[in-house]
Amino acid sequence: MPTDWITTPLTADLLRGALDLEHTEDGLLPHRLPARARAQAADPQLGLAEEQPSGVRLVFRTRATAVELDTLPVKRAYDGAPARPDGVYDLLVDGRPAGRATVAGGDTLTVDLTSGATAYRRGPVGTARFTGLPAEDKTVELWLPHNEMTRLLALRTDAPVEPAPADGRPVWLHHGSSISHGSDAASPSTTWPALAARLGGVELINLGLAGSALLDPFTARAMRDTPADLISVKLGINVVNTDLMRLRAFGPAVHGFLDTLRDGHPDTPLLVVSPLLCPIHEDTPGPTAYDFSALAEGRLRFRATGDPAERAAGKLTLTVVREELSRIVAERSAEDPHLHYLDGLELYGEADAAELPLPDDLHPDAETHRRIGERFAERVFAEGPFAGQHAPRPDRSGSATPR
Repeated sequence: MPTDWITTPLTADLLRGALDLEHTEDGLLPHRLPARARAQAADPQLGLAEEQPSGVRLVFRTRATAVELDTLPVKRAYDGAPARPDGVYDLLVDGRPAGRATVAGGDTLTVDLTSGATAYRRGPVGTARFTGLPAEDKTVELWLPHNEMTRLLALRTDAPVEPAPADGRPVWLHHGSSISHGSDAASPSTTWPALAARLGGVELINLGLAGSALLDPFTARAMRDTPADLISVKLGINVVNTDLMRLRAFGPAVHGFLDTLRDGHPDTPLLVVSPLLCPIHEDTPGPTAYDFSALAEGRLRFRATGDPAERAAGKLTLTVVREELSRIVAERSAEDPHLHYLDGLELYGEADAAELPLPDDLHPDAETHRRIGERFAERVFAEGPFAGQHAPRPDRSGSATPR
């Protein structure tokens, strides 16, 4: 290991994918929603989701052969559920996977799934370490765990570091649910949005917020105020599985969300994506609940608790949501030629579910994330509404290579 480490201050020009950085007594905390939005969100689930740095990465130029990042993560544990693995750090060199690490230690947040009670335990700082990198000028991307709140304390290398200059790639701003956040993906650079971004040759800002794609006005304003060349919103599943609103409220809320986006991005290509297939909620309303009989067997599964007959009273299902989103986009696109619609069943539908069923009945696994990302890149970047914006093509390993 190197003996002459160089410590580089962790500053905003080294970080991409975060909308705000908070200096805490325990290190630098990336946020995916700005402070004003966080001040208007009293929901602990949203607070937890936006602090998890899905899509956030350190990006720099260096000749270093070794990189260390000291962090203080917050691990989550659920009483009665299988233990969660440590969060993963991905290292990419010039766009290609070059290493993977985890950080032991950190704080732990334990949640009782029955009562909702929580307990917090402090833990030690850990280090993500990468060695054996090529001793040549290169762009290094260090992707933070997509599902683990991470405070950054120190970056060390065995050669100087400088911020990577902008390379002219379009910025893609995406908002969605836990699937967009990356639930059950293998690592932060292999969530479906990260894969699609690499295949599409764009810079990702991922506002996938687990359990929290709820048409919140503060999220729309955060997106309105974020510079972007391409925007997509994947809507519906969280509105159903929280049983948040009825059809009467859903349509106007979608219109209001899109109106706010257009206030800041009047001509930006804007794609509305409807929900992927989720059999438990196709025709059964929410709310979604843990399946405690499965938990008793050590398995995590979810179930729909609504009554299909309640659709007549305006309760939402995924089938209803897709119909409403398709109608709204068709009406608005008559005056908005840059607004587009993608049926989520094109990304994951019945045939996919037969081959790659959702392990917990709600979230896709790592292989399914890859399929969704590749499908999105093909249907949106290569052939669809974002066509002409993608620069690289995939090599045989699935990495992006410059043309």
